[in-house]
Amino acid sequence: MSFGIDVNILLYASDGSSPLHDKAAEFLYQCANGREVFCVAWVTMMSYLRMATHPAIFARPLTHEDAARNIDALLATPSCRVIAEEEGFWDVYREVAKDVSPRGNLVPDAHLAALLSQHGVVKLYTHDKDFRKFSFLEVCDPLD
Repeated sequence: MSFGIDVNILLYASDGSSPLHDKAAEFLYQCANGREVFCVAWVTMMSYLRMATHPAIFARPLTHEDAARNIDALLATPSCRVIAEEEGFWDVYREVAKDVSPRGNLVPDAHLAALLSQHGVVKLYTHDKDFRKFSFLEVCDPLD
């Protein structure tokens, strides 16, 4: 059984000034060294690049190259699987979104939830409680 990882876990693991840094970094270390497949969406990695390099989000933003190297390391992990939209994604998105009516910041969450659903992934590790709105997901917070 595989699971997904949300962008906030990646961001906390990269932000040494965050009080959640150590927990997030340890969680990712365990994922990278574990046997269970974990899924990361391209949209998650692009969001990571956008936010980790943004001075309004990180007190000391990463350079694009440093952030890209973090993604390289994640992708080099044998248990990491990259997921993306496949044929029929829009129908899956519409189904996932129908009970939630996403708008604003919930739209990218619905996007990730639909990606996970399309790939048969029902467990997501995140620090974002909004994902609990998607009834098919088992949401776990490794930072609690």
